[in-house]
Amino acid sequence: MKRKIPLTVLSILATLGVALSQSEATYSVNYSSTWSQSTHPHPGGTFPPNAHYSKLVGATHNDQVVFLEAGALASPGIKDVAELGNNTVFFSEVNTAITGGDANTLIDGPALGTSTGEIDIADIVTTEDYPLMSLVSMIAPSPDWIIHANSIELLDINGDWVPTISMDLYPYDAGTDSGLDYTSPNQATNPAQPISGLQGVAPFSNEKMGTLTITLESVLNTGDNDLDGLRIYPNPASNTITIAGYLNAAELEVYNVLGARVVQRKLAAGQSQLDISNLPSGVYMFRLQGTDGSSTVKKVVKR
Repeated sequence: MKRKIPLTVLSILATLGVALSQSEATYSVNYSSTWSQSTHPHPGGTFPPNAHYSKLVGATHNDQVVFLEAGALASPGIKDVAELGNNTVFFSEVNTAITGGDANTLIDGPALGTSTGEIDIADIVTTEDYPLMSLVSMIAPSPDWIIHANSIELLDINGDWVPTISMDLYPYDAGTDSGLDYTSPNQATNPAQPISGLQGVAPFSNEKMGTLTITLESVLNTGDNDLDGLRIYPNPASNTITIAGYLNAAELEVYNVLGARVVQRKLAAGQSQLDISNLPSGVYMFRLQGTDGSSTVKKVVKR
């Protein structure tokens, strides 16, 4: 979902001297693998003797870029990760997205030298402009098999950082090699096929490969003029919005995506309600300025 604010709104708010509040979040990642002969029994008991994972790598980014997705073709970078456990081309793809303004953090995590165990990555820093996280690792040895997580949303519908996310990961075929077993010889798939799930497809069972947990470690508010504790809910909303958590009397202004002011009213300290039932559906910018000179702007979606 697109979170960029229209330039017309930005221009009007800049004219009013309003700084958009922004926060910086630090996350950690843990991948706990349960991939083994007992969870994914191989015919004849020939589980690969050197079973392991390549480095767990990825990026934080916005919704203008997708690094890998089930049903889509693998990029050259994902092909190299899936077939070789090599991240060079993938890192180039991430850095291109960073240069283009669609990603901000390259995630370069460790490998796991065994089929079971833990991968931990600390200090993944992102901002509200880049609220998505994608990760990938090669299942090794294999023709082109991976675990991955695509565009995990780190912000909830209210614009708050999600404290923890836990999800089971399953095997996927990158669609670039046609080998059928862990140690099959190279057999390029031509033409390449879309990335597809391997859950329940030999040599995998229906069991998960492991569990990915993403944990919020800290949040730094980088806005200079934020009103501490301000909450606007529900968001999205249909009829009535509650504005709470501000300590002093304030003035509220609401702007639509064209930059036109559609609401202006005084608010008493503490908590107020606003009827928005007469506003057309769309995205609005709520600007709140306190009597002490503090101000903040928050985006609200009207259903």
